[in-house]
Order: sequence, then structure tokens, then C-alpha cells
Amino acid sequence: MANFSKSHVPQFSVEVYQNEYLPEGGREVNAIVTVTSTGGGTSGGVPLTGVGASPSSIPGQAPGAAVVIMVDCSGSMDYPPTKMRNARDATAAAIDTLRDGVAFAVVGGTHVAKEVYPGNGRPASADDQTRAQAKEALRKLSAGGGTAIGTWLRLADRLLGSADVAIRHGILLTDGRNEHESPEDLRAALDACAGRFTCDARGVGTDWEVKEVTGIASALLGTADIVADPSGLAADFTQMMENAMGKEVADVALRLWTPVDTEIKFVKQVAPTVEELTDRRTEVGPRAGDYPTGSWGDESRDYHVCVQVPEAGIGREMLAARVSLVLPDPSGGAPQTLSQGLVRAVWTDDMAASTSINPQVAHYTGQAELAQVIQQGLDARKSGDFDGATAKLGRAVQLAGASGNEDTAKLLAKVVDVVDAATGTVRLKAKVADADEMTLETRSTKTVRVKKS
Repeated sequence: MANFSKSHVPQFSVEVYQNEYLPEGGREVNAIVTVTSTGGGTSGGVPLTGVGASPSSIPGQAPGAAVVIMVDCSGSMDYPPTKMRNARDATAAAIDTLRDGVAFAVVGGTHVAKEVYPGNGRPASADDQTRAQAKEALRKLSAGGGTAIGTWLRLADRLLGSADVAIRHGILLTDGRNEHESPEDLRAALDACAGRFTCDARGVGTDWEVKEVTGIASALLGTADIVADPSGLAADFTQMMENAMGKEVADVALRLWTPVDTEIKFVKQVAPTVEELTDRRTEVGPRAGDYPTGSWGDESRDYHVCVQVPEAGIGREMLAARVSLVLPDPSGGAPQTLSQGLVRAVWTDDMAASTSINPQVAHYTGQAELAQVIQQGLDARKSGDFDGATAKLGRAVQLAGASGNEDTAKLLAKVVDVVDAATGTVRLKAKVADADEMTLETRSTKTVRVKKS
């Protein structure tokens, strides 16, 4: 990754919300860590001069970025014929949203991946001329062939890897299932690309597999969504590209240091979406590990950290974990610490103190359960276990209502008839539109933040 000066790094802050009090014999410490990044200020940044320009060499400018748009060109994109046209228009809209100087390329994906633009194995640098050329090249996109998404991702990785930039991002559009390569091939491609670029994935129409699209976005720390009506693609692509252009720093890691005999039980992002990070830990020396968080612009995210500490007597206190945000040094030196916070444990015989649950921890525990029961309920419905589906989706309605997650509550109401939201009493709808079920599944991990009192 290209080096960049400290003037490019936004200000990061870390806030820890927890009840640090444990009863005698208590060992589990839960904390919500809120990470906020502000003041990076790339919006309207001065263009970089050329694809190879290192952002550190041009003071006060936006970090170098590269984006590859992967467009499904399989045969099914011709049904209906407007789908391919909408995909071309959406890609053109995304290209118009590129900042000058950003490296970009377009890949056409079938059972093989082809460079649509620029076609010479390297991305082009965005300016009026290259944007016009790319939009002209889009006219050649036509539907025909199968779907092997792993080949699209590997080509995107090669193109992105050839640009000397800090921010590398992919946008992937598919309308069907990944039928022309094995799940193992797709997983191998995702493993090869993880940590090298972030990627937003979109499914258009209703003939694609939700778990494939959400799995791609999850592995590559991007967003996933459904665009049920192809006419909505241009607005969605424009929004995705604007978000990508707002990223100012890449490869930020959440570093957790714990004392002797202390164990990390889990680490998960809980806002704006639920994302399990526990298994993505990279060891970085004695008792410390890094969890990837991807690229950041001006934004705030919440993480739930659960730590198991050794037992201690009443009145004792200890540091359960030190949470740092770190930015690796591309030349291999010591990483830059952007901010830090502390998770504490204090043993008390005050029952009221040790049994109260921190409101942030309670809220996000509920949001994580909400995402889980929606998935379980929809899986049960598909397998014909209607009693199980009713119970799980009823619990989801109850949790969505209690936490104020109105968007998810509205999506649930398209799949079940709500008799009593407070008790989670629901009836499965006899007929559910594919788009409604897929939208609920795709967006099941979106959470709402704690309302500030």
C-alpha cells in the first residue's frame, strides 16, 4: 500500500461503554467500543496527478484511490433486456462520480472475467477523457455465458494491485447464482483478496443467492444489498461510489491487548451492521491481536468485545483489555496508534452494581440476536419448519420493536402478519414476494444505534 502523510489521517476517537463491576467469581466482561473518525476531508479534494502518484508526495490532497467495477454479463442479464441496459447506465453513473485522478477499471463477468476498460492490464486515471472513453466501452457490454464470480474478483485484485494507492475498492453486481465454479473456488478467491481490497456487492432482481452476495461483502469488509428493480441501479451505484470516494484511510485494525490468563471470547462489529470478526484475528506479538476494520471516511462504528478474566477477590480491579486503533506502516516499521481505550474489571459485593447491564451492551446484544433469529427463521421457513419459523420471526418482531429498529420491523411485516409486536406473536404470511423475503435476509444484519437519552 502507498505511504501517506499524517495530514491525510482523519482524527480517530475510541469510547468504551461497559459495566466494569463483577460479582465474586465473575469472569465475563462485556464492552461496546465506539470508534469515530472525523475530519479527514477528502470531499472535493484536489486530484492526484496520475495513477502512480503516491498520495504522500502531494501534501494536503486526498489519498490515492483505485476502484474496479465488476458487471455481471452472464446470459440471464438479457432477461428482461432492460436489465443489461440498467447495468450499463448504473456503471456510467458510477464512473461520473469518480474524483479526478482516481484509478479505475471496468470488468465484464461471465464464466470468465474480461477487461472492458481500459483493457491494458492497468487501471486508467479518471479525467474527462477517460470517463468518456469508459462510457463508450460500456456500449460493448452484452449478455451471454455463465457465472464464475471468483474469476471476476481475481482480475479485480490484479488491476487494483497494479495501482500505487492507499484505498482499493471493488463494486460487484450479479443477477444470478455462481453456477460455473465450485463454492470452494469462490472461497479461495475471497481468501486471496481479503485484506487487499474492500468490496460492495449487489444482487439485482431475485434470481441470485443471498448468502453468496452477503458472503462476498462480509469477506471483503464491504456492504451488501438487493436492488430488486433494475431501474434503481443507477442511484445505488452513484451512492456506493460516493461512499468509496469518501474513504480516507485504509487497513485500519482494531488491536486488542490482554493481560496474562485473560481470553478474548469474541469481537464483532455491531453497528452499522453485525459482522463477526473473532476468527479474523492476526497475532501481533505477546497477548495482542489485530482485527481488520477496512477503510474509513467520516463515520462511526460500534464493536462488541467480550473478555474472560481470571477470578479475583472482592475489591480487586484489573485492566481486562486495551483497545487500540492502529494503522500499519507500509515500509514495515512500527504501526501508528490512532486512538485507544481501556476495558476494566472491578470485583464488588454490591449486588446492584454487579448485576446492572450497561444500556449499550444490552442494546447491541439484542441487535445481534435480531440478525441471528431472522436468518434462522427464514432458513426454517425455506425448509418447511413453519412452527420454528413462526417462533424465530416472532422473536425478531419483538426485538425489532423493543430496540426501535423500524426499518427491520417494516421488512418483517412483509413476511409475517404481526398480531402483537410486544409479545412477538405473529402468523406467517401464506404468500410472500421473493423480493420481500430476499430484502429481509440481505438487510437482516443492519442495526440501529442506541438512542442518546
